[in-house]
Parts: sequence; structure tokens; C-alpha cells
Amino acid sequence: MVWRAAPMHIVGYLAVTLVGAVTPIAVAWLTKAALDGVAQGQAAMLLGPAVALAAVTTLAAAVSYAGQYLRAEVDRRVTLRAKDELFAAVCGFPGLARFESPAFLDRLRLAQQSASNPGRLVDTTLSVASSTVTVAGFVGSLALISPVFTALVLLSSVPALLIELRLSRQRVDMMWRIGPAERRELFYAELMTTSDSAKEIRLFDLGSFLRLRMLAELRTANAARRRMDRREFSVQAGLAGAAAVVAGAGLIWAILAAGQGRLSVGDVSMFVAAVAGVQGALNVMVSAGVMAHQQLLLFHHHVTIVNAGPGLPVPDRPGRLPALRRGIELRDVWFRYSDDHPWVLRGVDLFIPHGHMVGLVGRNGTGKSTLVKLLCRFYDPTRGAILWDGVDIREVAPEALRARIGAVFQDFVAYELTAADNIAVGDLTAADDHARLELAAREAGVHDAVSALPYGYRTMLSREFAPDQDEEQDGVLLSGGQWQRLALARAFLRHDQDLMILDEPSAGLDAEAEHEVHSRLARLRSGRTSVVISHRLGTIRDADLIVVLADGVVVETGTHATLMANGGGYACLFTRQAAGYRDGVQPTGAA
Repeated sequence: MVWRAAPMHIVGYLAVTLVGAVTPIAVAWLTKAALDGVAQGQAAMLLGPAVALAAVTTLAAAVSYAGQYLRAEVDRRVTLRAKDELFAAVCGFPGLARFESPAFLDRLRLAQQSASNPGRLVDTTLSVASSTVTVAGFVGSLALISPVFTALVLLSSVPALLIELRLSRQRVDMMWRIGPAERRELFYAELMTTSDSAKEIRLFDLGSFLRLRMLAELRTANAARRRMDRREFSVQAGLAGAAAVVAGAGLIWAILAAGQGRLSVGDVSMFVAAVAGVQGALNVMVSAGVMAHQQLLLFHHHVTIVNAGPGLPVPDRPGRLPALRRGIELRDVWFRYSDDHPWVLRGVDLFIPHGHMVGLVGRNGTGKSTLVKLLCRFYDPTRGAILWDGVDIREVAPEALRARIGAVFQDFVAYELTAADNIAVGDLTAADDHARLELAAREAGVHDAVSALPYGYRTMLSREFAPDQDEEQDGVLLSGGQWQRLALARAFLRHDQDLMILDEPSAGLDAEAEHEVHSRLARLRSGRTSVVISHRLGTIRDADLIVVLADGVVVETGTHATLMANGGGYACLFTRQAAGYRDGVQPTGAA
């Protein structure tokens, strides 16, 4: 990934890193030559080493600044590529199951951390390479003075490497364990800082409650980090002490040897520099190797997500989805979200005729919204099949199916984008077609409200972001009903699709606006296939077919008139709801 993202910068970074690795060795040898010249009183021998020292130190400074720039540029390019790869994979998951899995969300958070700074792995790898060069140079220099002591210094680094690798595994394991606590901490922090929740938090005085919850999660995570830090501190302090003993013993030997005339002043200088250089470079190697190991363990989450596959089975050779002419059939459809969950749908048989409006009715939790998710193929039935003009929708590409569907969901998204963008997300091919956006807004009855905004369709529907950093523009927050109409406008952009799904399309509207919207929707649906979910039964009384769900099964089907005449559950619900609109009339019928 790094090589594909910044090949030339990597070559340059490697070059300056190697130069930086050689300069300490050159400085040590030049210093030895200068000191030996001073000790021998040979002034003529000092000019060359002095000039060379000045040149090498100047080069080292230049290389350092070049390395900083190249490191930053590599980091930027690799981060861009890593995030592109990660989120391309995430957005490519056709189903919803993974986004409802806490384990996947924990893995995604760690993958995002890795993708935010993948260049760190480059730094650590090059640090290992640089330190290897430095160690090799100093080991060769040290071996000329004391082969035995050279072996002792090298052997003392082996336990440090093994111990540090074990600590890196423990740290990554700790990061995985505290993942849920960190996500909950962020959740509570976001609740306290977003406008969506600000009203309830202040009305119910939840600030202290949420703050204490956030701090409790932070303390849990901090306790795990503290235990890890203490373990690392005690181990690393012991390793540093052992290294200091080795270096001290070597220094004593060198001074005694110099006193006996076996080493020159330059030899002692070189010995001290070599021991310090070898130990320092070995420490860098160990630390960088451990950090690289830790980064690879984190990057494993990135790789796992990128290579996870689609989640939903995607056919190798997707079939063609025909234009809807006959209808959509649910054939003995059973569904539950996992083996540990109860059945949401239990053997549903249903036919949605082409060109007809089908209303889904039932109490909360009866499977209406789940049925819609299956129609959009966010999930596959656990058993049974859904056929589109006889074609199993599992045999076609999910995006091909969804391109034929327009929808308004009850939990639609209020994007913190401009008003135009909030409509255009319904069909991005209309993003630059203002006439289409305006027509959709008019059909949804929101054009006048949008036009009255300070910047019209360019107005930012957010108090947190501005549309342009150079433009001092305050955003606007819409009412719930206005947001509902914007969501409807997205559906109107797809008015020519084969299937329209409307899940509580007027939930945020007043009675007059609801009547107006349903009148517009009736014209939109005319001659087209649509599925409408609504708890307000009056809005679907004109449906060609009303389907009543209870406990995951179809218990009644028919027109409004037929179901009322049957006097069953639908008739009871409708009568009870209608009674609420008439003064002095008590609801009748059994619950």
C-alpha cells in the first residue's frame, strides 16, 4: 500500500534515512582521528578531520529536515489511500448485519485508528533499517577494540527484544478489550455536544448523569491503560538498568586499559561512542520493531475489514432484473436477525401486484419494517424467497435491485448538508440539475420553505458546518415536518422507479400537511407499485390491498371495505383510531 501510494517519496525517505544512519559512525571515526591528532601533537592532521566533521554535521542537519518533509508527505499520501481503501470496503457492504454487530464496530474503530496514521509503520520500519546500519557500523568499530565486549552488548539486547514484543501483544490485546468502553465514552460525549439531544438533556437535567457515565467509561479504559503502562515501566526500567550496568562495566575497562597504555585517547572516545551508539541503536531497533509489530497487529483489523467480503451472498454472474410487470412475491418467508433472536417473520406468503398500492398494518414489532428491509435486500430471508416477476432477488446484484426502488424511511437521515444536497441524495444524477431538485421539492410541498431560507437551496442545514470555509454563512435548522418533506422530495426524485416504499411517510406532519402529502403521493403512485407502512390507518384506507401483520404472520388481507365488513383486528383498530377524532364517541370492538 505504501509503495503504491508514494513510491518516489519512499525512495527519497529511504535514502535520507540511510545517510542519517551513517553520519554518527562517520562522526565517531572523525572524532577519534581528531583526538589522536591532538594527543600526538600533529596539528597538520587536524584540518582534514575538522573540515570533514563540519561537512558531516551540516549534511546530517540537512538530511534531518529532508526526512521530516518526506515523512510527512508519505504519511499524507498513505493515509489518503488507506482511508479510501477502508471506507470503500465499508460502503461496499450491501447488507446491514455488520453495522449492528458490536464486535464489528470495535474492529472498525481500530481499523480507523490504523488508517489514520499508517505512515507510522513506514517510520518504524525505516527506523529499524537505519538502526541496523548504525549498529553494523558501530559493532564493527567496537569489535576492533574488544570482540568479547561486542558480543556481550549484542547478547544483552536479545532479552529486551523478546520482552518488548510480548508487551506489544499485550498492549494491542488491551486496546481490543477497552474498545467497547471507548466507544461508549464517545457516545456519551456526542450526546452532550450535539443539537439533536440538547433539548432533552436540558429538559430532563441529564447532563450530570451522562457526564458521570462518560467518566466511568473513561476511568475503566484508563485503568487498563495504567496497568499496561506500569507493567511496561517496570520492565523497561529493569532493561535500562541492565544496559547501564553493561555500559558502565565497559567504560571502567576502557579507562583501565587506557591507563595501562593498551588504548589511546581516540580508542577510548571511539569505545564510548560505539557502546553508546550500539546500545542506542539497539534500543531504537527494539522500540521501532515493537511499534511496527503493534502497528501490524492494528493494521490486521484494516485488512480483515477490507478482505471481509460483501456479507450478503453476491452471485458471481448476476442475473438481469426485469422491469416489474407482474408483481413481487414473498414465498414462505421466515426471518430472524440471528440464531439467538426470536423469529420476526414466520412463513409470510404475500403477493404485491404490479401497479397496486399495498398497505402494511400492525402493532409495533410485528415485522413491517423488517419486511421492507428484506424487499430492499438489506438482509436475506432465513428461509423462503422473494421473487421479482419470478426472479429470486438473491440472483441479481443488490445495487441493481435498489436502483429500481424509491423509498422514504421512518428513520430517514437529516444530512448536515445544503438543502439542495439533502434532496439530491435521493438520486445523485440530479445533483447538478436544479430544475429536477426544485420540481421534487414542489411535489413534496417544501419548495416555498427552502426558497425562503437565507441562501435558498444553497443554505446549509446545520449549525455545526459552513458550506464554504471562505463564506461566513450561518446554517439553519429545519422543523421536523420540513425535514420530513425533504425526505419525501428524495423519493419524488425517483418517482419513475418500479417500486416505491413509504415507511410512515407523514409521521412528522400535521393533519393538513398530511392530507396534502398523501394527495401528492397518490398522484405519484398512480399506476405504480408501492408499499406503504402507516400507523394512521386513514392514510391507507384507499390502498388496493391492506395486509395486517401480527406476531410475524399475515392475519388479514383485503381492501378497507372488506376488512371492515369482516369485523376482525383491522376493523377494531380502525374504529378505535377513528373514535379518537370524534368527540363523544367511544371506541367499540375488542382489542
